Amino acid sequence: MPARAWSILVALACFAAVGAALVSQHLFDMQPCPWCILQRLIFAVIGVLALLAALLRGVPRALLGAGMLLLAGGGAAAAAYQHFVAAKSQSCNLTLADRIVSGIGVDRLLPEVFEVRASCADAAVNLAGVPYEFWSLGLFVLVGAMALLVMLGARR
Repeated sequence: MPARAWSILVALACFAAVGAALVSQHLFDMQPCPWCILQRLIFAVIGVLALLAALLRGVPRALLGAGMLLLAGGGAAAAAYQHFVAAKSQSCNLTLADRIVSGIGVDRLLPEVFEVRASCADAAVNLAGVPYEFWSLGLFVLVGAMALLVMLGARR
């Protein structure tokens, strides 16, 4: 498949992940913690980079693919940290995720999408018997693999 098609798939997957998170929050009252919001933000940024990669050719597409791959790695790390560390603590105020989200100001710009509304312990929920953050982790791994294909396809 061409790099452009992989880029479009990455964008669709990332925006679908943010959409699913918003449905979970607003329809099923699964309120997000700072690590949840950080993952949403990473998915959104990867989605934007993927759309740009779909429009560009050559070296810019390869660089955008590299950015997507690095962000996917960061997102996977955030999901793992959320599960293994943050979800075990009662407060996740002033953690790295909280500082990034509030430092960028995206929580004030789009509060319905990026505002932290729960502690990490309260946000620890399962979906179909699997911790929610593991779904995110799996998608970050898949997005990272597709970003690698974007990079490789762009070099041809």
